Amino acid sequence: MSRFLIALILVLGLSPGVAQAAPSVASAQQEVNRLRTLAAEKFEDANEATIRIKALERETGALESREAVLRKELDAASATLSRIAISQYTAGGFGQGFDLLFSSDPSKYLSDAGVMDLLARNYSTQLREYATTKQKVEASQLVVADRTAQLRAEREKLNKQVADAKADLAKAEKILKGLKKEDRERLAREEAARENKILDASKKYAASYVGDNSRGSKALKYALMQVGDVYVWAAAGPTRWDCSGLTMRAFQQAGVSLPHSSRIQIRYGKSISSRSLKPGDLVFFGKPISHVAIYMGGSKMVHAPRPGKRVEVTNFTMSFGRKPFVGARRL
Repeated sequence: MSRFLIALILVLGLSPGVAQAAPSVASAQQEVNRLRTLAAEKFEDANEATIRIKALERETGALESREAVLRKELDAASATLSRIAISQYTAGGFGQGFDLLFSSDPSKYLSDAGVMDLLARNYSTQLREYATTKQKVEASQLVVADRTAQLRAEREKLNKQVADAKADLAKAEKILKGLKKEDRERLAREEAARENKILDASKKYAASYVGDNSRGSKALKYALMQVGDVYVWAAAGPTRWDCSGLTMRAFQQAGVSLPHSSRIQIRYGKSISSRSLKPGDLVFFGKPISHVAIYMGGSKMVHAPRPGKRVEVTNFTMSFGRKPFVGARRL
């Protein structure tokens, strides 16, 4: 038995002792579909991570800019105290040596206990300003360091999620390449026939939708115009889409701004029960959420399913494959 067949048997959860013959072509196709769906779930994980990274980048940038301002304020406060210390020294107020006066580091003045004592007695306002600003700079440094560490962790997580998803797609391709040429070609023909049948039906559903001027209806009309476009992770048009990229761009056309993540999109709008769905409502699937579609009415929905598929109209049920329906939102 070849290494490929043994690996495929193990992936499918079969026992080599029981499976004397090679796995069926249908089983291979089923595993390919499973891996592609799994990749889509991981890509949605990556979409959420990408948004978190962008938010952290903005926050870190703002914190760094604030720290730069505080550092300038600290330098100014330090310079003020240094001028006071020099003035007091030249006036005979201090008994320290010339090393204090001619130090290249102004903060050396402020490290001397005698200087600080005099400043505390006679220049309390300036000293308080210096101490407060210094404390703010130190606090800012800690926050920036924390955000930088979070940013690094999120980037590592994103890279892993994308790598895992691509690995699933590579496994799917390996399974297909491991089939006999005639079986591989037959699967390709059958898949093309299925997809063309779905495409024809989807176009008919799209053409039949009339709708109104509501936000949901406008978004739905836009999504239906994309029927037949291919699924590509992180794509948001004009001819390639992933699930949340399609819904994001569709509602953008209706004047609603959504993030490119199904897990975050569910936080927008008003919660709707499955019994109260209307055309244009967003419907979400998966625990954790990994898929979003737009309800069309008549128990249909339009969505970008997964790698290897195109934007299509399909049945809305209480589950999408292994993913349970978890909620709907009206925007």
